[in-house]
Amino acid sequence: MNRNQKKNHIKDQVTKALVYSVGSIGVLILGMVIVYLISTGLRLVKWSTIIGDSRTFSADVFLAEGPGNYAIDPDELDEDIFYSSKWGIGVSDSQNAAGYPIVIVSYVHPDSPLLTALDKNNSDESGNPVVIEVKNNASIEKISMNNFTLFAISRQGAEVMRNQLELATAINEMTLQIVGGGIRGSIIATLYTIFFTLIVAVPLGVLTSIYFHEIGKFNYFTKILKRLVDLLTGVPSIIYGMLGAAVFVPLLNQTIQTKGGSVLSGILTMSVIILPTIIKSTEEALKVIPNEIREGSLALGASQSQTIFKVVLPSATPGILTGVLLGIGRIMGESAALIFAVGAAISDRVILTERATTLAVHIWVIMGGDAPNFELAAAIAIIILLVVFMINFMVKIFAHQLTKKFNGSVL
Repeated sequence: MNRNQKKNHIKDQVTKALVYSVGSIGVLILGMVIVYLISTGLRLVKWSTIIGDSRTFSADVFLAEGPGNYAIDPDELDEDIFYSSKWGIGVSDSQNAAGYPIVIVSYVHPDSPLLTALDKNNSDESGNPVVIEVKNNASIEKISMNNFTLFAISRQGAEVMRNQLELATAINEMTLQIVGGGIRGSIIATLYTIFFTLIVAVPLGVLTSIYFHEIGKFNYFTKILKRLVDLLTGVPSIIYGMLGAAVFVPLLNQTIQTKGGSVLSGILTMSVIILPTIIKSTEEALKVIPNEIREGSLALGASQSQTIFKVVLPSATPGILTGVLLGIGRIMGESAALIFAVGAAISDRVILTERATTLAVHIWVIMGGDAPNFELAAAIAIIILLVVFMINFMVKIFAHQLTKKFNGSVL
């Protein structure tokens, strides 16, 4: 090995060591983030969080039914849970955020009448009391029983409350606070935004790319448009949010009478944001299709449109799906633009013409203020990662199947 070869060998080794070192740092940082999210928020990644309401509200409920027999095996409950077999509810002592003692619901029997409690203060359209389900972690302030002659209050503790319940023949009023923390509305709003944004952006992006690469690729006008698309790719998302607030929100307010920001204005804003990504990825996918395929199709008598939509476009579908994946990731992670275009009002009832929050905006909301909720924010981040992973997995399988089908048809 001569001197130059030794120098080159040393340079290669140093370069490899540098690459491995920098790559290891990146993997370490990513691993630390994932470990933090799991250690902080995994406890809240459960079905009740996913389908639960976000808001915490107080209610005064009563039971139309009397007591029953809801006996269970004592070993099923922890020692600190005091269970009333007459009403099928287990209560325990806890503390609120301010450190004051409270009594919370720790177990509700599947047949307990408390699952169909009636709200004293709210009625449905027919005038009947609204049904409220007493859930775990709801805090009980007081209970009035036996025609308001028997009472139990939270400061007396869970054991006293259980004993009073065992003496009760009727529950006339139970004042409780049902704890929220669910993200059902944000999940639905996120799925709505993904679905309708792709419906708007993907056809526009694909057709624009077809014009750029297949029809108007030699036009001076096309070159200018390509430059503009490249420019739009690097525009900060908050600028798009201003576009949504200044254009789409007033437009929808005047046309369909929405009131301020809405999910629809967010969908239109996100469509503009991911449109350059869809255009660029589709154009790159069209570039790798050999010209021989186009020429062969034309030579067999197919028109240009038939060649584009029946030969070229199906072959480019795996590449287009890559752009779709990037767009979905952008939608899932976007917050700044949606805060301007939609707002930051967490809602459990998602309507396209009203305000709502996506999962990313939900994190922004609960992390604001004087008491940021790190646990719920980490749980939402884990759910975002899981959703993105599942969508990526399904799209990759779909793209693989299309590639196999196309390769088989070519052979």
